[in-house]
Amino acid sequence: MIGGPIIWMWLPLMVLGMPIFLAIGTACTVYLMAHGEILLSIPQRLTASANSFPLLAAPFFMLTGMAMNTAGITRRIFEFAECLVGRFRGGLAHVCIVASMIFAGMCGSAVAEAAGLGTIEIQAMTDRGYPKPFAAGITAAAATIGPIIPPSVPLLIYGVIAEVSVGRLFLGGVIPGILMGGSLMVMVVWMAKRRGFGLQPAPTFRVTMTKTRRALLSLMTPVILFGGMFGGMFTPTEAAFAAAVYGLFLGLVVYREIPWRELPKIFLDTVETNGVVLVLVMTASLFGWVMARAQVNQQLGDLLLGTSKNPLVLLMIINVFLLIVGCFMETLAAMIILVPVLLPVVKAVGIDPVHFGLVMVLNLIIGTLTPPIGIVLFVVARVAKLRFEEVTKATAPFLVPLIAVLILITIFPELVLWLPRVVLG
Repeated sequence: MIGGPIIWMWLPLMVLGMPIFLAIGTACTVYLMAHGEILLSIPQRLTASANSFPLLAAPFFMLTGMAMNTAGITRRIFEFAECLVGRFRGGLAHVCIVASMIFAGMCGSAVAEAAGLGTIEIQAMTDRGYPKPFAAGITAAAATIGPIIPPSVPLLIYGVIAEVSVGRLFLGGVIPGILMGGSLMVMVVWMAKRRGFGLQPAPTFRVTMTKTRRALLSLMTPVILFGGMFGGMFTPTEAAFAAAVYGLFLGLVVYREIPWRELPKIFLDTVETNGVVLVLVMTASLFGWVMARAQVNQQLGDLLLGTSKNPLVLLMIINVFLLIVGCFMETLAAMIILVPVLLPVVKAVGIDPVHFGLVMVLNLIIGTLTPPIGIVLFVVARVAKLRFEEVTKATAPFLVPLIAVLILITIFPELVLWLPRVVLG
């Protein structure tokens, strides 16, 4: 019996509606009690996992995203992106993608992108005559770029759980994120020709300069993040703090679109969201430790390695498994359960943990676009005021380019590993 009560307890507890951290914590506690372990080890493991300097970046990245959405920065980014690519056929769909790529360099959350940019994008597209389901579909698909292009909250959490360099993970996400944006734009070109979407006039030079000037300070956020991190001025955690302070400064002092009375609410929302993430990471550490003691990792490793010891074949099998898991589980929850189990297996066949991290996160992020869970689909459906089924159907064609990118980075690890190697050695 693999893992005893660990496997057989937390699943039914989750089905009964118990929060995932509590279900896993209960299963781990019962397992340790059944094997005569000292329960004092539980709080020791929990507190040790929370005492992580890289993990401190998570609330600051969340705060940055909330500040950007509240300060009108999303609108400025959208207008700037419109000047860049709005003139092409299906222009506003391209604008959605480019705006998401820019916003991804500030926030790192698919839900924040879908909620913040989605409101502006869907309204602008429907005002220009685009079908609302199509606008919702491209908005949802483009939002998945957020957790891949750095900074990325899921990559940060993976780095903490897997004890992998967050800087390498962030750099590893740059090329896959660009490929995601490019592949979505290729799909938009094909769909625009097929549906007969027209062209819109190019903005004048004066309008372009005006909108660029309005967005310039906002566009400096990724420069601060990446320039600081990879220029050796500060760590990813310190970069997150700098980005949060800069975002609040823009909203409060420069643009003055964040009322001072809103600050307590922004801070409280950040604390509440981060509290959920923190307790999940703490539970993940305990879960991984107990799974190792129960030798689940070794047993699963023997099972998978008995199927194939070829790294590519093994990754393809894991891809299919993760795509299915992503349909039924939220990204962070799936990572908490699966990283401690799968990481030793991929290491055993020589797969780089940074490469595997990007493959895993992209798999699970694609899951945010698939029913029945599909958190991004739910957010976009609410923003667009459409039925969940309509948004799901409209988003389905855009899964093709995203899965194509997943296959590419699976087959060619250098798409992930080349940039970290060049920049960090």
